Amino acid sequence: MKDILASSGASSPIMERASLSFAAVKSLVLRDKEDKLTSEFGNDEKLVSLIKSLFNAEGNFLSRNMSLVLEPPLLPRDIHGAPPEGFLTKLSEVIGSFTTLRKMALFWCKIVTEIRRLWSEELYIPGIPLDEIPDLKSCRLYQQLQVVNSCVSRKKWRILATQSIESVMRHAGSCSQESADLQGTVTSHHILYARISTGELVLRLGADRPADNLTMLETGEPVYSPITQEGPLLTEDLIQETEEFVLRTGSVGAGCSQLLSDMQAFKAANPGCILEDFVRWHSPPDWTEGEPSDEAQEYVDQVDSSSTRGQLSSRMQKEGNLWRELWETAKPVPAVKQAPLFDVDLAVEGILNDLEDIPPVELFEQLFISLLGLGFVMAEAKLSCNNDLLKIFMECKDYVVVTCQGKIWSDKMDDLCQVYETVETMLLNPEEVLKAARQMEETNTVGEPKRRLKMLGLSFGSKERNSRNPSKDEKNSEENSSRQPFSTFFDGKSSLFLKKPPRPESVSFGDKAAYQDENENDWTIV
Repeated sequence: MKDILASSGASSPIMERASLSFAAVKSLVLRDKEDKLTSEFGNDEKLVSLIKSLFNAEGNFLSRNMSLVLEPPLLPRDIHGAPPEGFLTKLSEVIGSFTTLRKMALFWCKIVTEIRRLWSEELYIPGIPLDEIPDLKSCRLYQQLQVVNSCVSRKKWRILATQSIESVMRHAGSCSQESADLQGTVTSHHILYARISTGELVLRLGADRPADNLTMLETGEPVYSPITQEGPLLTEDLIQETEEFVLRTGSVGAGCSQLLSDMQAFKAANPGCILEDFVRWHSPPDWTEGEPSDEAQEYVDQVDSSSTRGQLSSRMQKEGNLWRELWETAKPVPAVKQAPLFDVDLAVEGILNDLEDIPPVELFEQLFISLLGLGFVMAEAKLSCNNDLLKIFMECKDYVVVTCQGKIWSDKMDDLCQVYETVETMLLNPEEVLKAARQMEETNTVGEPKRRLKMLGLSFGSKERNSRNPSKDEKNSEENSSRQPFSTFFDGKSSLFLKKPPRPESVSFGDKAAYQDENENDWTIV
């Protein structure tokens, strides 16, 4: 997107690549005069106010009455979109309101700059879950924003956890071990101790809560579940890359690192523990309670008499077992004092760079799908009370789901927009839809749902083009209107739904006339 702002010629490789699969970003002429228009647009007070409203967590910008939606909508996840009330969907509406690619790119770069500022100040992106793993059923862009917010949460947690454990160590150092409770607790400072086999009391670090009635085999002290490091936050594409890397190289380094980290945290929380204690807590199926079998007796004799209370599984008893090798190298280090397994700073910086360099096609496809999901969620809530309309709507919905789940759904963009127009007409002129549907049934029209939907859409689309021309006020709404232009989703069609690309800003009057003549039989730009 940055390359679009940097380009000033009539064409460029960036523009050519962007035009391959998304009609809304092709055939734009970027002239020198647009540099001035871009500067004025970027400093516009309304634009600044728009960005502030979009990032205002306590505001109700573009909020909608979703009371008619009885259950969490499934369509946005079925088509890999974004939650209808979330930040990304609102952003899709705003960007879709601009009429040129240059303005869209400029606004997007300002959005990325604002996200970078929020990250540097450890603030959350509004409308995005604060601490969730990426939802792989949503679009990649939404997953990336989830990662950013989750990294903010992890960064804050690590700071607080470090302060907490340092406070515990200071208090423990000022208290004599003789004053410690025999059960291993000092309630005045919530400090936990464990008595090891020598009788010495050792401070527990990073202990979370007692494990399910487990006691250490050698000391009889309670086993505590440690606070462990969380796994990496991976978007769908990174998961696929990781899987391909493992299959190609056979490397399981990440798994070993996590296991070693868990062992170190367990040792810090449970002084005096042995490998068998860790296995009972971490992998219960690899431990069998009771007397060992005859074939395992030789192994038991080599380990310790305390293991006669149970036995490890056969895979754990094998010579050279990875768990035993890692256990011998593990040091008692609480998770917060370990080197992070997942570098949140590196992860977010990579995401921000990706957002800055995202190809227009990838960006607009995801925004389009998010906006499409919002429209269908709103429409279903309003059409559910009319069985006849609901039947037609469900055909539209099923077609959208099947199409968007395909790998090359962008090749069917025109069909998706046609189906969208059909749903739009169902809301604005329901009687017209029912009349057309009855006429089709009377003429015994048969065929696949796509053909029926296309016939309905073509009928409504042609009537709408003949009856609805954009008014002068609508054409100048972006520059002259002070009202909120996105209050109702179906007030006007987003430019992301246009069959033809947004018209260039710097086209002369004569060029505009030619442009209109060329597209007089196409969709109306609103």
